[in-house]
Amino acid sequence: MSKVTYKDAGVDLDVYDEAMTRLPRLMHRTFSPRVLKLDGGFAGLFQLDFSNRLFSRNYDDPVLVACTDGVGTKLKVAQRCGKHDTLGIDLVAMSVNDALCCGAEPLLFLDYVAMSHDDPPVLEQLVRGVSDGCIQADCALLGGETAIMPDLYRRGEYDLAGFCVGVVERKQIIDGKAIVPGDTLLGVASSGLHANGYSLARKVVFEVGGFDVHDHVDGLGTTVGEALLTPTRIYAQPVRKILRHYKVKSVVHGLAHVTGGGLRGNLERILPAGTQAQIDEGSWPVPPVFPWLQRLADIDDAEMARVFNLGIGLVLVVSPYYAESIQRMLAECGHDSRPIGRIVPAS
Repeated sequence: MSKVTYKDAGVDLDVYDEAMTRLPRLMHRTFSPRVLKLDGGFAGLFQLDFSNRLFSRNYDDPVLVACTDGVGTKLKVAQRCGKHDTLGIDLVAMSVNDALCCGAEPLLFLDYVAMSHDDPPVLEQLVRGVSDGCIQADCALLGGETAIMPDLYRRGEYDLAGFCVGVVERKQIIDGKAIVPGDTLLGVASSGLHANGYSLARKVVFEVGGFDVHDHVDGLGTTVGEALLTPTRIYAQPVRKILRHYKVKSVVHGLAHVTGGGLRGNLERILPAGTQAQIDEGSWPVPPVFPWLQRLADIDDAEMARVFNLGIGLVLVVSPYYAESIQRMLAECGHDSRPIGRIVPAS
């Protein structure tokens, strides 16, 4: 009987070792002084506060905030395109944007990559995207895991999961309880589909529409693949700037990350009893990718609004007195925003 090796089973440890040598530099570029380097260790080390007095946070009653998410079947589009370097941005965005909704400062991120076989160039592209996202979010890529599972995934397939940990002072937690009638809804623009609704989008584009990822769509000004792989917008920079400037909870009363469930579905998650959101439909520009998808398969308006963000990726529920000032701060960070409605008493 011939000897059987791990390589015969589909896992080449020499190639795996090569892949691992590509990752430390992508992690190191995200490190802040709070990261304690432990290359090759079994875990990552992160000190909650700076040891340098000039940058110390001096927390009074810190609360850790944890989030996890993936990027759904947007993975299938990237694999179809052979382009893997932006999915990591989506991965970071989906968890970091959730953490922001509690008022948290994102601290660190972990990724999990499961692959069909050892592929160092693809793994490097994936982790480069995560590294880029962490830089945008100002958090450290502290560690991760790469699993090679040839019998679970078809060759060339992979999956991603991400985990974010943040911190917020207990008295600064944003939970929506301060929302009152009269508050303004400030909608912050999305970059497109973000990482939601891709099972529907793929069916519409590739099955109903019969498009290929390389087809150019005049109404979009891009190829199909470019439109569908536009990275999710990360809102950490403007939100952290606003919350540092307005430290009292009487200004920002609630934050909603618009993901699966759409604008109304995600706003409802933070509204206290006795209130409801009155949204001014048509008060913001809808990116062309959405009406294009809707026309391709004659999707009704209610379904579109329930599945997709339709151009609003984040909503800030704020005191109306500060709405214009907050809009200016968002604009300074390169984010378009506009009032899209208000909070009213529940009917």
